[in-house]
Amino acid sequence: MFVLTCFILFCAFIDKEQGRTKKSKSQVECCGYPLSIFFIVVNEFCERFSYYGMRAVLVLYFRYFLRWDDDLATTIYHTFVALCYLTPILGAIVADSWLGKFKTIVYLSIVYTIGQAVMAVSAIHDITDSNQDGTPDNMTLHVALSMLGLFLIAVGTGGIKPCVAAFGGDQFQDHQEKQRSTFFSIFYLSINAGSLLSTLITPILRAQECGINSQQKCYPLAFGVPAALMAVALVVFIAGSSMYTKAAPKGNIMLEVCKCIGFAIKNRFNHRSKVYPKREHWMDWANEKYNKLLIAQVKMVLKVLFLYIPLPMFWALFDQQGSRWTLQATTMDGNFGAFIVQPDQMQTVNPILILVMVPIVDSVVYPLIKKCGLNFTPLKRMTVGMFMAGLAFVAAALVQVQIDVRNPSKFPSSSQAQVKFLNLENSSLSLTVDGNPFDLAAFQVYTQKHTHPTINCTHCIYAPSDLGAIAPNEFSNYTSVPEGKATFTILGEMEQTCNYTMSLGFGSSFTLLIPSTFSFGPDAIEDIKPNTIHMAWQIPQYFLMTSGEVVFSVTGLEFSYSQAPSNMKSVLQAGWLLTVAVGNIIVLIVAEAGQLPEQWAEYVLFASLLMCVCIIFSIMAYFYTYIDPAEIEARFSQPDYEDKEEKKKKNEVEMSEKPEQLKQTKI
Repeated sequence: MFVLTCFILFCAFIDKEQGRTKKSKSQVECCGYPLSIFFIVVNEFCERFSYYGMRAVLVLYFRYFLRWDDDLATTIYHTFVALCYLTPILGAIVADSWLGKFKTIVYLSIVYTIGQAVMAVSAIHDITDSNQDGTPDNMTLHVALSMLGLFLIAVGTGGIKPCVAAFGGDQFQDHQEKQRSTFFSIFYLSINAGSLLSTLITPILRAQECGINSQQKCYPLAFGVPAALMAVALVVFIAGSSMYTKAAPKGNIMLEVCKCIGFAIKNRFNHRSKVYPKREHWMDWANEKYNKLLIAQVKMVLKVLFLYIPLPMFWALFDQQGSRWTLQATTMDGNFGAFIVQPDQMQTVNPILILVMVPIVDSVVYPLIKKCGLNFTPLKRMTVGMFMAGLAFVAAALVQVQIDVRNPSKFPSSSQAQVKFLNLENSSLSLTVDGNPFDLAAFQVYTQKHTHPTINCTHCIYAPSDLGAIAPNEFSNYTSVPEGKATFTILGEMEQTCNYTMSLGFGSSFTLLIPSTFSFGPDAIEDIKPNTIHMAWQIPQYFLMTSGEVVFSVTGLEFSYSQAPSNMKSVLQAGWLLTVAVGNIIVLIVAEAGQLPEQWAEYVLFASLLMCVCIIFSIMAYFYTYIDPAEIEARFSQPDYEDKEEKKKKNEVEMSEKPEQLKQTKI
């Protein structure tokens, strides 16, 4: 009811705003910048905090709350990210042809906030934990709520994504080109500031214990805080409404563009004979029906969209920071001495480096390159960014090789089963496994993995204080224990108590044997060795990836806006974001189709693909000619230009009719 009431109030507010003029009568400025952009930057900071905070813990939520395996968690993660970057097409159409950017941002932000709230509710294990054992009894409900929440989030964040940056650019006057360029850098800084804080805070919130009947990892809090920040983002954006420059929607431009392209293709096909004179551009075949201005604008959009074709490969590598690289971090040692870094917190290296590198690159590196007389154009910057992203995955592959060498032991995969034999007698035991006889020493263990799972019998006598009593010759399942010192309490039949303390490393696995004398042997049985490769070794790959992002993504945002026609900026922004969606789809295709047995080989495969694409993009960039959309639109908008073109068009029509007359005469 509260959400519905808020929605009605927002609708009334927006309807009131509809009657306002396109531009504010007097633009309020601060330090040479429109004051309205500060509301937009704060809104973007809060929204990005909400999105990246939720996304930071998403893979681990799938893995440890919904109990999915690594492959399924990675698949759903990238499917969600792809959907987040597919929906900008919908947002662009709605903004440019119906609601306008302002109303689109407000309405879809409400959907976004509801989705975050649903996601937080889905993580409350107590709502279906009827027997109060800490495990949800109806996991289907939690999965359904999670998918609903993620869908609403994808629609919300994707729908507003092409509008916010373009809406910010609309706040500047024609003489504020320098300020607009700086705005995009500040805008990108706000994105990474929100990402930095959220990826630091939400893993800490996730690690807390919370619950009504039983204490579990606090995913509801980790999702609830981002939901609150999204509500704040909506309020802040509404607060600056009176200062915004609001460009009215200019009709269904996306539909017009599609119709124009379709007519040009159809008309060209109908006049494919050599007797018809060639035209300068294939879009000129739409001259018979559409005006020159629209055709010129479509040409500009298609010219940029053609350049976008190789870009998804960059995002295919970039977005694996939240999936494959996070899972890689779970096999590494996060003990930095003074503090412990969780695997999902390693993602904070990216926004930290962004905050440091963007000002340095913008204020130092680019000016130095310019002073050296080098023409470091936007497309050249993007090429360098792609190359550095490829090097980042080479570094990730080298780290993975070291992990595999030093930590060969691991739990069986989903296609394997593990059999473990424990000798609990104080004497040697003779066994025969697969026809091979051998002796198992006293209080020792033998483990064997089978590719075709027929049995899965893990005998683990393991008694932490929260698992209850274990009967003689029985065992408990594996359970997660925090890194560091762990104390295990053993209770005897006569209420004897024995506490045993041991140190546990990241990623290790142990089987503890409890003889009848309550006396442990000199060592526990080490099933899996602790992680020995430190998480700090991931920093070089994050540095290379972030360096590539700075010169690729920041430049891409500015390039998309500068090369877009005045009424198609959101469309071109959506096209830019669509490359991210395609990149995540590429991850699914390559990962599933490749079926590589080793993770390092997959990293090398992605790096090789990006290097090939980088060469192709550099060739395309070499032949690209930069344009000024405003100048071209002004030229086509001149009255005398249309008259001249009308005469030229009439001559072309007469020439095209001559072959038909000749045919009739010949008949």
